[in-house]
Amino acid sequence: MTGTLRVILIVALLFYFIIVFFLLKKRRLALKYSLLWLFMGITMTMLVVFPRLLEIFCRLFGIADTMNGLFTFAIGFILMLLMALTSIVSKQSDRIKELVQESALMEKRVRDLEKEIQK
Repeated sequence: MTGTLRVILIVALLFYFIIVFFLLKKRRLALKYSLLWLFMGITMTMLVVFPRLLEIFCRLFGIADTMNGLFTFAIGFILMLLMALTSIVSKQSDRIKELVQESALMEKRVRDLEKEIQK
């Protein structure tokens, strides 16, 4: 990894952390979800700052070039993030469906009670 590329990646990671902390401060990102983002950022920073770790990772998985290893690592993180977000969305979807059903039942009860009162 060239020195210029390392500097560019470090600057990009700084912007990454600034954005994550900004979203946390504005409460647009929940703390429990931000931990995954922070973990990924810290890991990527470690790989960029200590390229020897990246070389070990590449050798371990049989990747010829360290840049390919870095991109493989980034893609792996993206896949982990997508799986986590898909899980969250699925849980939220189920919860919304339950809330809509409960709301419909409550509305029916209210209508039934209003009919009884009018009689």
